[in-house]
Amino acid sequence: MDEATKKKVEATVLEILRGSDMESVTEYKEVEEEEEQKPQGGSGEEAKGDEEEEEEEEEEEEEEEEEEGGARKREYDDQGDLILCRLSAKRRVTLSEFKGRTLVSIREFYLKDGKELPTSKGISMTVEQWEAFRNAVPAIEDAIKKLEDSD
Repeated sequence: MDEATKKKVEATVLEILRGSDMESVTEYKEVEEEEEQKPQGGSGEEAKGDEEEEEEEEEEEEEEEEEEGGARKREYDDQGDLILCRLSAKRRVTLSEFKGRTLVSIREFYLKDGKELPTSKGISMTVEQWEAFRNAVPAIEDAIKKLEDSD
């Protein structure tokens, strides 16, 4: 990629990140809104059944993975999202599905009543957005290096 394109990509990524309104456009906020829209009352058996079904599917996936040669064990957070990377004690990269879309999230978490819950500090990207970001990483690294070298 030529230098002019790298700069355009870098500027675009920074513009997207700066313009992201984490208070209104986050996976957590969308989940909250969806929860509020669910009908109240009832026995709650449907939700329980869904949770049990998801847990069984996760267990089956883990068993298959172990049978296939014992790749590293998958770790899931309290919301059932796959933890891909722990950036620090409070920040991590997760993979989740929401409204039929796969999301890569880089987010801060906090501890409440023994559960780790997501904060609004972070970003959730669709796979397409993640790929665009990933492709921009070399340009971002170059820009960081130039900034560090100028100091």
